Amino acid sequence: MTEPDVVITDYLLAVESVLFAVFLWRQSTDRRRLRHPFVAFFAVTGAASLAGGTVHGFFLSGDSPLETILWRAALLCVGLAALCGWAIGARMLLAGRTARRIQVAAAIEYLAYAVVIVAVDDSFRVAVANYLPATAFLMVAFLHTYRTDRQAGMAGIVGIAATVVAAAVQQLRVAVHPRYFNHNALYHVTQAIALFLILRAAQLLIRQPAEGSI
Repeated sequence: MTEPDVVITDYLLAVESVLFAVFLWRQSTDRRRLRHPFVAFFAVTGAASLAGGTVHGFFLSGDSPLETILWRAALLCVGLAALCGWAIGARMLLAGRTARRIQVAAAIEYLAYAVVIVAVDDSFRVAVANYLPATAFLMVAFLHTYRTDRQAGMAGIVGIAATVVAAAVQQLRVAVHPRYFNHNALYHVTQAIALFLILRAAQLLIRQPAEGSI
């Protein structure tokens, strides 16, 4: 196994994400239209972590078609997580028709992103560049939420901020140890904290009574 620190943290992140998706799916709520994109967000994040961890652990030679398939699948799942972020933010902030338009535009953008990943550039920096706008949109949504629900808003704000920190850690290659706990492993740990906070925000939000704009 290559990069065991990355594999273990990636797989743990996958388990965490899937469990969070299950927790939210099982939570009773009348705000299902808000719950669904949160559930999808955690599910595709788990899939991305599973595929990415498998590549780092067993397919880093660069000469396997399966490596290419798994890596691109991981990046496409990261893009789906960004798409879920657009959907979550739209449903938190906007009325039905406007929210749907944003989601349609985000879906079209995702298709363009998928073409780039498959046919042009499948580096992780493309995935980072793609999900940062969705992250910023979610931050706006949680800042707006903070005005009426400080607990949910703060959990979301700190969670999104931790996601940005995680991306910076990965791109700047900040590591605890270059061999035993590298920048990707630290990225996964930071992202795990971010996901927990986003889960907490989601739980608080979907417990609230449904509104006409959701």
